[in-house]
Order: sequence, then C-alpha cells, then structure tokens
Amino acid sequence: MSTSIPERHPGRPSRAVYADHDDATLVVYQAYPAAIADAALAAGTFVPPFRRERMTWIKPSYTWMMYRCGYATKPGQERVLAVRITAEGFTWALRHACPSHHDRALFPDREQWRRRLQESPVRVQWDPERDLSGAPLEHRSVQVGLSGEAVRRYADEWIVGLTDVTPLAARIRELRRAGEHTAAAALLPHERPWPVPADAAARIGCP
Repeated sequence: MSTSIPERHPGRPSRAVYADHDDATLVVYQAYPAAIADAALAAGTFVPPFRRERMTWIKPSYTWMMYRCGYATKPGQERVLAVRITAEGFTWALRHACPSHHDRALFPDREQWRRRLQESPVRVQWDPERDLSGAPLEHRSVQVGLSGEAVRRYADEWIVGLTDVTPLAARIRELRRAGEHTAAAALLPHERPWPVPADAAARIGCP
C-alpha cells in the first residue's frame, strides 16, 4: 500500500495553465446535478436546465475540480463532465478576461480594474492547486468564469465534445480512501503546460 501522496507537476511555476490538450483543443471540467449533465451529454452542449444567464466556471485542472466537488459527492455536483473545447475559444476567453480580485501588479489603479471588471465577460482567478487529498500546493491553478457573450460562445461555438468522467472520480476516490495514492495518481488525466499567448498571459497575470 502506498501512503504518500505524489506531488503533481513538481517544480511547476507559481502560475501556469496545465491542461489535457492537443494542438487544437483542451479539456476543462465542470460539475453539475444529473439533470444538467444528462441534458448536456444528450445534446452535445449545454442546454436547459443549464442557465446561460448565470456565470459558469471552467477549470483545466482535474484535481482542483475534484477538490471543489468532493470527488462528485457534494450536492448539486454529483456529475463531473470533461468538456473538450477549442484552443481558439479558450484563448478568446483569456484575452477578454479580468481578474476577479484586484491585482496591483496588473492594475496599479484600482479604478481601472473596476472598470475592466464591469466590461469583461470573463473572470479569472488563481487558486492554490490541490493534491489528491485536497491539500493546497504552492503553485496555483487558473479558474475561468464565463458570463454573457462568453457563455454563448462556449455553448454554441467552442465545445467539441463532452464526456462523463464521474466513474473516474469515484474510482480515484476509492483508491484514495484505501491509501493507494500511487494507483490513484496513475489514473489522473495527463495535464501538461498549455502555451498561453503572450497577450492573453499579460491579461491574466501569467508569467
């Protein structure tokens, strides 16, 4: 039995976008109740009861999504979807983003940040990445919040595939509880650095 928890992406920069990706697409994760997940899987995109008027958060990090939804055990987050979207769409989101919280390095003028926040259809925030147990790591993972035009583009233009990865969450949860952390880590999606274009990186505070 393996009792130690392998660190994911050792030596990773404090801020970097890691994702399961190829040259044209990348995977982001969302967790929903069954009604929303089933409708989305049947339609190949998000349809009612998904509500476009609400901000929707997408997360490239699988372990951060697992921390957020409790490995698909939290109420309203019992189903986890892997959503493959176009790299072009994700880049658009980052280029139209504003940090959720004031970042002096990006906005010395707080009022300038407030104006950008009101104008931008996308929010970004950098939260501590998590290990398999949910404990915070030193490096951070990006979360991207879509609203307004960004939600429309996401649902109508960017999505190229949806997969229900709830069974994977359940299996990793079982292995964690058994102390089989190495076996659990072996099941994690392969995430590697995603090349953020320079102008988008400057927009979100990514070195």
